[in-house]
Amino acid sequence: MRRLRACLGAAAAVTLAAAGSTALVAGHASGATTALSDRWYAAAPYLMPLDNDPPDPAAIMDATGLKAFQLAFVLAPNGGGCTPTWGGTAPVASDTAVQSAIGAIRAKGGDVSVSIGGYGGTKLGQACADPASTAAAYQQVITKYGLHAIDFDLEEPEYENSAAIRNEIGAAKILQRNNPGLYVSVTTAGTADGTGWFGKQMLLEAKSQGFTPNNFSIMPFDGGFNSAASQTGALTNFNSVLQSTFGWDQATAYAHEGFSGMNGRSDTGEYFTQADFQTVLDYATSHHMDRFTFWSLNRDRQCTPADNGGRTSGTCSSVAQNAWDFAKYSVKFAGVTPPSTTPTPTPTPTPASCKPAWSASAVYTQGNEVSYNQHNWKAKWWTQNEVPGASEWGPWQDEGAC
Repeated sequence: MRRLRACLGAAAAVTLAAAGSTALVAGHASGATTALSDRWYAAAPYLMPLDNDPPDPAAIMDATGLKAFQLAFVLAPNGGGCTPTWGGTAPVASDTAVQSAIGAIRAKGGDVSVSIGGYGGTKLGQACADPASTAAAYQQVITKYGLHAIDFDLEEPEYENSAAIRNEIGAAKILQRNNPGLYVSVTTAGTADGTGWFGKQMLLEAKSQGFTPNNFSIMPFDGGFNSAASQTGALTNFNSVLQSTFGWDQATAYAHEGFSGMNGRSDTGEYFTQADFQTVLDYATSHHMDRFTFWSLNRDRQCTPADNGGRTSGTCSSVAQNAWDFAKYSVKFAGVTPPSTTPTPTPTPTPASCKPAWSASAVYTQGNEVSYNQHNWKAKWWTQNEVPGASEWGPWQDEGAC
Protein backbone atom coordinates (compact mmCIF):
# COMPACT_ATOMS: atom_id res chain seq x y z
CA MET A 1 0.00 0.00 0.00
CA ARG A 2 2.90 2.35 0.59
CA ARG A 3 3.53 3.19 -3.05
CA LEU A 4 4.92 6.69 -2.99
CA ARG A 5 8.66 6.55 -3.32
CA ALA A 6 11.16 8.82 -4.94
CA CYS A 7 14.85 8.41 -5.58
CA LEU A 8 17.05 10.15 -3.07
CA GLY A 9 18.97 12.99 -4.66
CA ALA A 10 22.58 13.53 -3.70
CA ALA A 11 21.75 16.87 -2.11
CA ALA A 12 19.11 15.29 0.12
CA ALA A 13 21.55 12.61 1.26
CA VAL A 14 24.21 15.18 2.09
CA THR A 15 21.69 17.34 3.96
CA LEU A 16 20.49 14.38 6.00
CA ALA A 17 23.98 13.26 6.90
CA ALA A 18 24.98 16.76 7.90
CA ALA A 19 21.87 17.24 10.03
CA GLY A 20 22.65 14.21 12.14
CA SER A 21 26.43 13.91 12.09
CA THR A 22 27.12 16.58 14.69
CA ALA A 23 24.62 15.04 17.09
CA LEU A 24 25.92 11.47 16.77
CA VAL A 25 27.98 10.97 19.91
CA ALA A 26 30.32 8.12 20.68
CA GLY A 27 27.83 6.47 22.97
CA HIS A 28 25.42 6.10 20.07
CA ALA A 29 27.90 4.51 17.69
CA SER A 30 26.36 1.10 18.33
CA GLY A 31 22.86 2.54 18.44
CA ALA A 32 22.51 2.08 22.20
CA THR A 33 19.93 4.28 23.88
CA THR A 34 17.40 4.28 26.68
CA ALA A 35 14.05 2.95 25.49
CA LEU A 36 10.96 5.11 25.40
CA SER A 37 7.65 3.77 26.68
CA ASP A 38 5.87 1.30 24.41
CA ARG A 39 3.20 3.94 23.92
CA TRP A 40 5.66 6.11 21.98
CA TYR A 41 6.73 3.27 19.68
CA ALA A 42 3.01 2.57 19.12
CA ALA A 43 2.51 6.19 18.05
CA ALA A 44 5.57 6.55 15.80
CA PRO A 45 4.62 7.87 12.32
CA TYR A 46 6.47 6.54 9.28
CA LEU A 47 9.41 8.51 7.94
CA MET A 48 11.50 7.67 4.88
CA PRO A 49 14.94 8.95 5.91
CA LEU A 50 16.55 8.52 2.47
CA ASP A 51 13.65 9.16 0.07
CA ASN A 52 10.77 11.55 -0.63
CA ASP A 53 12.49 14.77 0.43
CA PRO A 54 13.01 13.71 4.07
CA PRO A 55 12.05 16.40 6.59
CA ASP A 56 14.27 17.28 9.54
CA PRO A 57 13.14 15.09 12.47
CA ALA A 58 14.51 17.59 14.97
CA ALA A 59 12.28 20.32 13.54
CA ILE A 60 9.24 18.05 13.84
CA MET A 61 10.14 17.22 17.45
CA ASP A 62 10.47 20.91 18.30
CA ALA A 63 7.17 21.81 16.62
CA THR A 64 5.01 18.98 17.93
CA GLY A 65 6.62 17.21 20.89
CA LEU A 66 6.88 13.99 18.86
CA LYS A 67 9.55 11.64 20.21
CA ALA A 68 9.39 8.50 18.06
CA PHE A 69 9.80 7.83 14.34
CA GLN A 70 9.08 4.70 12.28
CA LEU A 71 11.91 4.57 9.72
CA ALA A 72 11.09 2.87 6.41
CA PHE A 73 11.96 0.50 4.74
CA VAL A 74 14.51 -2.30 5.16
CA LEU A 75 14.52 -4.65 2.16
CA ALA A 76 16.65 -7.32 0.54
CA PRO A 77 19.27 -6.04 -1.95
CA ASN A 78 17.88 -5.33 -5.40
CA GLY A 79 20.59 -7.55 -6.85
CA GLY A 80 19.67 -10.49 -4.62
CA GLY A 81 20.90 -11.84 -1.31
CA CYS A 82 19.85 -12.16 2.33
CA THR A 83 21.38 -9.00 3.80
CA PRO A 84 19.50 -5.89 4.95
CA THR A 85 19.47 -2.68 2.94
CA TRP A 86 17.58 0.59 3.00
CA GLY A 87 15.19 0.52 0.05
CA GLY A 88 17.09 -2.29 -1.66
CA THR A 89 20.09 -0.08 -2.47
CA ALA A 90 21.89 1.17 0.66
CA PRO A 91 23.45 -1.64 2.76
CA VAL A 92 22.71 -1.35 6.45
CA ALA A 93 26.19 -2.63 7.29
CA SER A 94 27.91 0.41 5.76
CA ASP A 95 25.20 2.98 6.51
CA THR A 96 26.14 6.29 8.08
CA ALA A 97 23.33 8.58 6.89
CA VAL A 98 20.44 6.87 8.69
CA GLN A 99 22.60 6.27 11.74
CA SER A 100 23.40 9.98 11.88
CA ALA A 101 19.69 10.85 11.71
CA ILE A 102 18.98 8.39 14.53
CA GLY A 103 21.73 10.00 16.57
CA ALA A 104 20.16 13.42 16.10
CA ILE A 105 16.76 12.11 17.21
CA ARG A 106 18.21 10.41 20.28
CA ALA A 107 20.22 13.46 21.21
CA LYS A 108 16.89 15.27 21.64
CA GLY A 109 15.44 12.52 23.85
CA GLY A 110 13.63 10.60 21.11
CA ASP A 111 14.03 7.19 19.50
CA VAL A 112 13.16 5.19 16.40
CA SER A 113 11.60 1.95 15.30
CA VAL A 114 12.54 0.44 11.94
CA SER A 115 9.97 -0.90 9.50
CA ILE A 116 10.79 -3.82 7.25
CA GLY A 117 8.92 -4.66 4.08
CA GLY A 118 6.34 -2.24 2.77
CA TYR A 119 4.92 -2.07 -0.73
CA GLY A 120 7.23 -3.01 -3.58
CA GLY A 121 10.81 -4.22 -3.65
CA THR A 122 12.09 -7.63 -2.59
CA LYS A 123 11.53 -8.48 1.06
CA LEU A 124 14.02 -10.43 3.13
CA GLY A 125 11.36 -13.05 3.79
CA GLN A 126 11.34 -13.70 0.05
CA ALA A 127 15.11 -13.71 -0.34
CA CYS A 128 16.23 -15.65 2.75
CA ALA A 129 16.06 -19.42 2.97
CA ASP A 130 14.22 -19.87 6.26
CA PRO A 131 13.05 -18.06 9.41
CA ALA A 132 16.45 -18.36 11.10
CA SER A 133 18.36 -16.70 8.26
CA THR A 134 15.64 -14.05 7.92
CA ALA A 135 15.91 -13.31 11.63
CA ALA A 136 19.71 -13.15 11.39
CA ALA A 137 19.42 -10.46 8.70
CA TYR A 138 17.03 -8.40 10.81
CA GLN A 139 19.19 -8.88 13.90
CA GLN A 140 21.93 -6.99 12.06
CA VAL A 141 19.57 -4.00 11.90
CA ILE A 142 18.59 -4.28 15.57
CA THR A 143 22.23 -4.56 16.67
CA LYS A 144 23.54 -1.79 14.41
CA TYR A 145 20.99 0.77 15.59
CA GLY A 146 20.36 -0.53 19.12
CA LEU A 147 16.65 -0.86 18.40
CA HIS A 148 13.94 -1.28 21.01
CA ALA A 149 11.14 -1.60 18.42
CA ILE A 150 10.60 -3.06 14.97
CA ASP A 151 7.69 -3.18 12.53
CA PHE A 152 6.91 -5.98 10.06
CA ASP A 153 5.01 -4.33 7.20
CA LEU A 154 3.64 -7.41 5.45
CA GLU A 155 1.68 -6.56 2.33
CA GLU A 156 1.54 -7.26 -1.37
CA PRO A 157 3.14 -8.87 -3.14
CA GLU A 158 5.00 -10.60 -0.31
CA TYR A 159 1.99 -11.63 1.73
CA GLU A 160 0.71 -13.60 -1.25
CA ASN A 161 3.77 -15.86 -0.82
CA SER A 162 3.11 -18.34 1.99
CA ALA A 163 6.78 -19.35 2.31
CA ALA A 164 7.85 -15.70 2.63
CA ILE A 165 5.23 -15.01 5.28
CA ARG A 166 6.33 -18.13 7.16
CA ASN A 167 9.87 -16.75 7.13
CA GLU A 168 8.76 -13.29 8.30
CA ILE A 169 6.51 -14.51 11.13
CA GLY A 170 9.13 -17.05 12.19
CA ALA A 171 11.79 -14.33 12.17
CA ALA A 172 9.58 -12.03 14.23
CA LYS A 173 9.12 -14.76 16.82
CA ILE A 174 12.89 -15.39 16.98
CA LEU A 175 13.67 -11.67 17.34
CA GLN A 176 11.05 -11.29 20.06
CA ARG A 177 12.63 -14.17 21.97
CA ASN A 178 16.25 -13.09 21.49
CA ASN A 179 15.68 -9.39 22.24
CA PRO A 180 13.71 -9.22 25.52
CA GLY A 181 11.43 -6.21 25.66
CA LEU A 182 11.52 -5.62 21.89
CA TYR A 183 8.30 -3.90 20.76
CA VAL A 184 7.01 -5.73 17.68
CA SER A 185 4.20 -4.52 15.42
CA VAL A 186 2.85 -6.32 12.36
CA THR A 187 1.19 -4.11 9.74
CA THR A 188 -0.92 -5.37 6.85
CA ALA A 189 -3.53 -4.26 4.33
CA GLY A 190 -7.00 -3.19 5.47
CA THR A 191 -10.36 -3.92 3.86
CA ALA A 192 -13.95 -3.18 4.81
CA ASP A 193 -14.02 -6.64 6.43
CA GLY A 194 -10.93 -5.78 8.46
CA THR A 195 -8.32 -7.45 6.27
CA GLY A 196 -8.43 -9.58 3.15
CA TRP A 197 -7.81 -13.26 2.55
CA PHE A 198 -4.03 -12.95 2.54
CA GLY A 199 -4.09 -10.88 5.72
CA LYS A 200 -6.18 -13.55 7.39
CA GLN A 201 -3.77 -16.24 6.20
CA MET A 202 -0.95 -14.23 7.78
CA LEU A 203 -2.83 -14.20 11.09
CA LEU A 204 -3.35 -17.96 10.87
CA GLU A 205 0.39 -18.38 10.26
CA ALA A 206 1.10 -16.37 13.40
CA LYS A 207 -1.34 -18.52 15.35
CA SER A 208 0.20 -21.75 14.05
CA GLN A 209 3.67 -20.58 15.10
CA GLY A 210 2.46 -19.40 18.52
CA PHE A 211 3.55 -15.83 17.81
CA THR A 212 1.84 -12.83 19.38
CA PRO A 213 3.26 -9.37 18.64
CA ASN A 214 2.39 -6.22 20.55
CA ASN A 215 -0.18 -5.56 17.85
CA PHE A 216 -1.51 -6.43 14.44
CA SER A 217 -2.25 -3.17 12.59
CA ILE A 218 -4.31 -2.66 9.46
CA MET A 219 -4.03 0.09 6.85
CA PRO A 220 -7.61 1.14 6.02
CA PHE A 221 -6.88 3.12 2.87
CA ASP A 222 -6.47 2.33 -0.86
CA GLY A 223 -9.41 -0.05 -0.54
CA GLY A 224 -12.49 2.02 -1.27
CA PHE A 225 -12.53 3.89 2.01
CA ASN A 226 -14.23 7.27 1.92
CA SER A 227 -14.41 8.53 5.49
CA ALA A 228 -13.32 7.99 9.06
CA ALA A 229 -16.54 6.03 9.58
CA SER A 230 -15.47 3.50 6.95
CA GLN A 231 -12.12 3.19 8.69
CA THR A 232 -13.54 2.67 12.17
CA GLY A 233 -15.94 0.14 10.66
CA ALA A 234 -12.96 -1.78 9.31
CA LEU A 235 -11.28 -1.63 12.72
CA THR A 236 -14.40 -3.04 14.36
CA ASN A 237 -14.50 -5.87 11.84
CA PHE A 238 -10.79 -6.52 12.24
CA ASN A 239 -11.35 -6.84 15.98
CA SER A 240 -13.82 -9.65 15.25
CA VAL A 241 -11.22 -11.31 13.00
CA LEU A 242 -8.66 -11.21 15.81
CA GLN A 243 -11.19 -12.65 18.25
CA SER A 244 -12.13 -15.55 15.99
CA THR A 245 -8.53 -16.28 14.98
CA PHE A 246 -6.87 -16.24 18.38
CA GLY A 247 -9.78 -16.95 20.70
CA TRP A 248 -9.44 -13.57 22.40
CA ASP A 249 -12.26 -11.64 23.98
CA GLN A 250 -13.06 -8.22 22.55
CA ALA A 251 -10.93 -6.24 25.01
CA THR A 252 -7.89 -8.46 24.50
CA ALA A 253 -8.26 -8.16 20.73
CA TYR A 254 -8.39 -4.35 20.93
CA ALA A 255 -5.30 -4.39 23.17
CA HIS A 256 -3.49 -6.15 20.29
CA GLU A 257 -4.95 -4.06 17.46
CA GLY A 258 -3.51 -1.07 15.65
CA PHE A 259 -4.38 1.55 13.04
CA SER A 260 -2.02 2.74 10.30
CA GLY A 261 -3.60 5.50 8.21
CA MET A 262 -2.61 7.67 5.28
CA ASN A 263 -2.77 11.42 5.75
CA GLY A 264 -4.34 13.51 3.01
CA ARG A 265 -4.89 12.05 -0.45
CA SER A 266 -4.31 8.30 -0.73
CA ASP A 267 -2.85 6.43 -3.69
CA THR A 268 -6.34 5.76 -5.02
CA GLY A 269 -7.68 9.29 -4.51
CA GLU A 270 -9.37 8.88 -1.11
CA TYR A 271 -9.09 11.88 1.21
CA PHE A 272 -8.42 11.76 4.94
CA THR A 273 -8.37 15.11 6.70
CA GLN A 274 -7.41 16.22 10.18
CA ALA A 275 -11.04 15.72 11.25
CA ASP A 276 -10.92 12.11 10.03
CA PHE A 277 -7.74 11.51 12.02
CA GLN A 278 -9.40 12.91 15.14
CA THR A 279 -12.38 10.59 14.71
CA VAL A 280 -10.18 7.52 14.34
CA LEU A 281 -8.00 8.67 17.24
CA ASP A 282 -11.08 8.93 19.45
CA TYR A 283 -12.08 5.42 18.40
CA ALA A 284 -8.59 4.03 19.04
CA THR A 285 -8.27 5.55 22.50
CA SER A 286 -11.83 4.76 23.62
CA HIS A 287 -11.35 1.11 22.61
CA HIS A 288 -7.89 0.95 24.24
CA MET A 289 -6.18 0.03 20.98
CA ASP A 290 -2.43 -0.53 21.07
CA ARG A 291 -1.25 1.50 18.09
CA PHE A 292 -2.05 4.64 16.07
CA THR A 293 0.32 5.63 13.27
CA PHE A 294 0.26 6.94 9.71
CA TRP A 295 2.02 7.13 6.36
CA SER A 296 3.87 9.46 6.39
CA LEU A 297 5.80 12.37 7.91
CA ASN A 298 7.32 13.03 4.49
CA ARG A 299 3.75 13.88 3.41
CA ASP A 300 2.79 15.86 6.54
CA ARG A 301 3.01 19.29 4.92
CA GLN A 302 0.94 21.24 2.43
CA CYS A 303 1.61 20.98 -1.28
CA THR A 304 2.08 24.04 -3.43
CA PRO A 305 -1.30 25.50 -4.43
CA ALA A 306 -1.15 24.00 -7.90
CA ASP A 307 -0.83 20.50 -6.45
CA ASN A 308 -3.46 20.63 -3.70
CA GLY A 309 -6.18 18.11 -4.43
CA GLY A 310 -4.85 17.22 -7.85
CA ARG A 311 -2.43 14.38 -7.23
CA THR A 312 -1.06 12.01 -4.65
CA SER A 313 2.43 12.95 -3.59
CA GLY A 314 5.16 11.34 -1.53
CA THR A 315 6.27 14.72 -0.21
CA CYS A 316 2.99 16.49 0.69
CA SER A 317 -0.59 15.66 1.64
CA SER A 318 -2.70 17.38 -1.06
CA VAL A 319 -5.03 18.74 1.65
CA ALA A 320 -5.02 22.13 3.34
CA GLN A 321 -2.86 21.94 6.44
CA ASN A 322 -0.11 23.43 8.52
CA ALA A 323 3.18 21.56 8.61
CA TRP A 324 3.05 18.53 10.92
CA ASP A 325 -0.69 18.73 11.63
CA PHE A 326 -1.04 14.97 11.40
CA ALA A 327 1.97 14.25 13.62
CA LYS A 328 0.11 15.98 16.43
CA TYR A 329 -2.43 13.15 16.51
CA SER A 330 0.39 10.68 17.15
CA VAL A 331 1.53 12.87 20.04
CA LYS A 332 -2.02 12.84 21.43
CA PHE A 333 -2.17 9.05 21.20
CA ALA A 334 1.17 8.68 22.94
CA GLY A 335 -0.07 10.87 25.78
CA VAL A 336 -3.10 8.73 26.55
CA THR A 337 -2.60 6.37 29.46
CA PRO A 338 -2.23 2.95 27.84
CA PRO A 339 -4.25 -0.05 28.96
CA SER A 340 -2.50 -2.95 30.63
CA THR A 341 -1.83 -5.58 27.99
CA THR A 342 -1.40 -8.21 30.71
CA PRO A 343 -4.23 -7.72 33.22
CA THR A 344 -3.48 -8.78 36.77
CA PRO A 345 -5.34 -12.04 37.29
CA THR A 346 -7.92 -12.20 40.04
CA PRO A 347 -6.51 -14.45 42.79
CA THR A 348 -8.29 -17.76 43.13
CA PRO A 349 -9.79 -17.90 46.64
CA THR A 350 -8.51 -20.68 48.85
CA PRO A 351 -11.49 -22.99 49.54
CA ALA A 352 -12.67 -23.17 53.15
CA SER A 353 -12.50 -26.39 55.15
CA CYS A 354 -15.56 -28.54 54.71
CA LYS A 355 -18.07 -28.73 57.57
CA PRO A 356 -19.49 -32.09 58.71
CA ALA A 357 -21.32 -33.85 55.90
CA TRP A 358 -25.06 -33.28 55.56
CA SER A 359 -27.25 -36.17 56.70
CA ALA A 360 -30.79 -36.78 55.48
CA SER A 361 -31.84 -38.14 58.90
CA ALA A 362 -30.37 -35.35 61.04
CA VAL A 363 -32.37 -32.42 62.33
CA TYR A 364 -30.81 -28.97 61.72
CA THR A 365 -31.77 -25.65 63.25
CA GLN A 366 -30.95 -22.09 62.24
CA GLY A 367 -27.18 -21.51 62.07
CA ASN A 368 -26.14 -25.17 61.79
CA GLU A 369 -23.46 -25.73 59.11
CA VAL A 370 -22.89 -28.74 56.89
CA SER A 371 -21.05 -29.66 53.71
CA TYR A 372 -22.65 -31.12 50.59
CA ASN A 373 -21.41 -31.47 47.02
CA GLN A 374 -18.08 -29.75 47.92
CA HIS A 375 -19.83 -26.62 49.23
CA ASN A 376 -20.52 -25.47 52.78
CA TRP A 377 -24.13 -24.63 53.68
CA LYS A 378 -25.77 -22.84 56.62
CA ALA A 379 -29.32 -23.60 57.78
CA LYS A 380 -31.71 -20.65 57.65
CA TRP A 381 -34.30 -22.36 59.84
CA TRP A 382 -35.27 -25.79 61.21
CA THR A 383 -34.97 -28.47 58.53
CA GLN A 384 -34.72 -32.20 58.01
CA ASN A 385 -34.20 -34.26 54.85
CA GLU A 386 -34.06 -31.20 52.55
CA VAL A 387 -31.08 -31.46 50.23
CA PRO A 388 -28.80 -28.36 50.27
CA GLY A 389 -29.08 -26.46 46.99
CA ALA A 390 -32.13 -28.35 45.77
CA SER A 391 -34.18 -25.16 45.78
CA GLU A 392 -33.18 -21.51 45.50
CA TRP A 393 -35.76 -20.73 48.17
CA GLY A 394 -34.93 -23.72 50.38
CA PRO A 395 -33.60 -23.76 53.95
CA TRP A 396 -29.92 -23.79 53.04
CA GLN A 397 -27.63 -20.78 52.36
CA ASP A 398 -24.62 -21.54 50.13
CA GLU A 399 -21.38 -20.43 51.82
CA GLY A 400 -19.10 -21.33 48.90
CA ALA A 401 -16.75 -24.10 47.82
CA CYS A 402 -14.86 -26.15 50.37
